[in-house]
Amino acid sequence: MTAAPHTGDRIADRYDLEEVVGSGGMSTVFCAHDTQLDRRVAIKILHERFSDDDEYVSRFRYEARAVAQLAHPNIVTVMDRGEDAGHQYIVFEFVEGENLKELIVRSGALPLQRAVEIAVAVADGLSFAHERGLVHRDVKPQNVLLSTNGSVKVTDFGIARSLEVDRGVTQTGTVVGTGEYLAPEQANGGTVSPATDVYSLGVVLWEMLTGRVPFEGDNFVAVALRHVNEPAPDIRESRFDVPPRLAAAIDKALQKDPARRFPTMSAFADELRASLAALGTEGVTQVIPVRVRDAARPRAPRRSWPLGYVALALVIGVAALVAALLLSGGTGGSSAGSTPVRLHGVTSYDPVGQEQQMFGTTAYKATDGDPTSAWITQSYATPAFGGLKHGIGLVLSSPGSVALKSLTVTTSTPGMRAEVEVGSSASGPWVVDSASRTVGTKTTFALNGKSGRYWMVWITQLGPQLTAAIENVTARK
Repeated sequence: MTAAPHTGDRIADRYDLEEVVGSGGMSTVFCAHDTQLDRRVAIKILHERFSDDDEYVSRFRYEARAVAQLAHPNIVTVMDRGEDAGHQYIVFEFVEGENLKELIVRSGALPLQRAVEIAVAVADGLSFAHERGLVHRDVKPQNVLLSTNGSVKVTDFGIARSLEVDRGVTQTGTVVGTGEYLAPEQANGGTVSPATDVYSLGVVLWEMLTGRVPFEGDNFVAVALRHVNEPAPDIRESRFDVPPRLAAAIDKALQKDPARRFPTMSAFADELRASLAALGTEGVTQVIPVRVRDAARPRAPRRSWPLGYVALALVIGVAALVAALLLSGGTGGSSAGSTPVRLHGVTSYDPVGQEQQMFGTTAYKATDGDPTSAWITQSYATPAFGGLKHGIGLVLSSPGSVALKSLTVTTSTPGMRAEVEVGSSASGPWVVDSASRTVGTKTTFALNGKSGRYWMVWITQLGPQLTAAIENVTARK
């Protein structure tokens, strides 16, 4: 085996190592230049001392295979894997920006909305991994990358474990993870599950909101024992402006018993979205001003109306109400016999890949009830997305699998062409559930009755403004 790779070396006759961007117990990560495709990449190289250790090599290769399955906007993409002169390496997309730990160290506690937005994005990525049978097991701020274009990506699945098959990479009874973010079952060397990542993400959110972790200690063992034995501190004692609903969500995520946490990472994400939508309204008392009549101004005498006029006014009012109901039914579809379904904006769906992906972390703005906020696509050169793709989608989730009757879209960029599709996962596959329509400022899609938990407004053509902004999406079943 040759000497350990250094800046300036070329790996696999293709990747020129430019600088070290990170180093851990098992590997070093370089920023590199892919000479074949002329692009920047990140390349992780297993430390030389582990290259002859079958367990570490197996774990390293497993990471590449595991993450290669996870095509999601909130998970770093694996591009290549191989061995060069005895050095094991994995090539990832390069994320220009910083990791979450660096942001916390530099800025301290984050604004409420920003912290929850990041947590939602991480939860979406981890939920996607869980649905494919993988638990991360090392969720921490260092493994959350924040790009300069606003995206949030989970990385380093180096100690991930399959939920279906024990591949022999790690064994029950072995403590693997990072002390400050360890779930109690990890600290005890017990069985991991999706609830393990829920706990660790709860710790990360606690740190984002306070600037420090809930449990500290002099060494790994001391911190691990606190995770096992001590209840999580109330976050509102460290940050008073955390709303009760958000505090309750964090407390639930940090329960010692996995069965008392959120049943899935998706459920945790849904509650975080609800907490995000409630920010600024929870715990606020609305004061309605009472108009005080000017005492110096004489009160106008009360006019009495003849009984016949009163009866006529009632008849006119009833007729107007009936006409309004008939008109509403004729233009937007009758809501008789249907009930509202609360949707949550999940992410953007971009079938092309990472280069043109949308800002999925703002999807919640389409369902937060605020008419001044919106999910907005990037702009493209022509109404047909500049020939770059067939479309772009806004993905939403319902509380459970349901057959919707209608879905209503409100937009400030009318003229785009869209349809509604349904699927069992936020990443598809998708089935068309409505006719394609040109979307006005408020358009209701009549749906064909297919069932699912995830719904997508699939935009196939932009309007005259060459962008798409969706301020609100509602649904009925």
